[in-house]
Amino acid sequence: MSAIRQVVPLGAQWPGVDPFLFTAHHRDEFPPADGETMRPAASLDGRQLGQDFSGTDGWSMYHGTEVPGFPQHPHRGFETVTVVLDGVVDHSDSLGAAARFGHGDTQWLTAGAGISHSEMMPLLDADGPNPLELFQIWLNLAPEDKSAEPHFDMFWGEQTPVVVRGDEGAAARFRLIAGELDGVRALDPPPRSWAARPENHLAIWIVSLDPGVSTELPAFDPAANRVLYNYGGALTVDDRELGYEAAVLEPQAVTVTAGPEGANVLVLQARPIGAPVVQQGPFVANTREELTAAFDDFRSGRFGQWSLPQDDPVHPHGEARFARYPDGAVSRP
Repeated sequence: MSAIRQVVPLGAQWPGVDPFLFTAHHRDEFPPADGETMRPAASLDGRQLGQDFSGTDGWSMYHGTEVPGFPQHPHRGFETVTVVLDGVVDHSDSLGAAARFGHGDTQWLTAGAGISHSEMMPLLDADGPNPLELFQIWLNLAPEDKSAEPHFDMFWGEQTPVVVRGDEGAAARFRLIAGELDGVRALDPPPRSWAARPENHLAIWIVSLDPGVSTELPAFDPAANRVLYNYGGALTVDDRELGYEAAVLEPQAVTVTAGPEGANVLVLQARPIGAPVVQQGPFVANTREELTAAFDDFRSGRFGQWSLPQDDPVHPHGEARFARYPDGAVSRP
């Protein structure tokens, strides 16, 4: 029997399978910075500032008007797992948390009962390009956890386990954001996350394969689903070649082989929550009534109140990677 249940093409937002709502993959070749302003040293003429997803010249401003990124906006009822592979992101939120993270770091944010945050992409290098690559994975919460207190956490790249199979130049590397592989476990997820319960078999792996390398993805519990997103290079899965596509896998073990230029893969796996999903914009609920209540609560100021003087804050140019938690504690890699 084929190990592939279904293959789907990838677009701007990658479709998810319960409990994953979707994944956004941002890859931007930002130009040099304009001095220490952290803005692009390039003309912004012709871009629809505040709503620029054009990809012009290989990059977008998104909702930013000076610094690229996403000014303050609310969330409720799910989690964002943001993994920055290249470049940096500046985070600020209504809890009082703040961070500059990147280069392999993961920010895991449980929106729960509600939070507002901003995610800006400052350009720090005035002498050369400022490439940025990140994943933001929207992970649903179980019905009993949608009203949980919001929770902010940071997993530094230096602390994130990486499983390496093979030798330099002929290796498969698995960055474990969640889950377990070859006896190695990822860092503990937030306490109210669907990932915090071992019986849910949740895994988030970012896999890089050197050219021509083969490796096995182990069998997994039939109660879970596993989706493989091939986002860089040709990949053969169970004798089927994938391009820029996702494959929903059967629970059996399967061998994956990179093409002549190598391959990059995101693997998402979990047991489904199985609850109804009603989503509109930044809010995820189980019923239409709960969704209406979320909008009412936000408009009434019952969550996500923003106290910063600007909607698109960035940290000082010379600031190194850091995380300041709502209680004032500061962590650095």
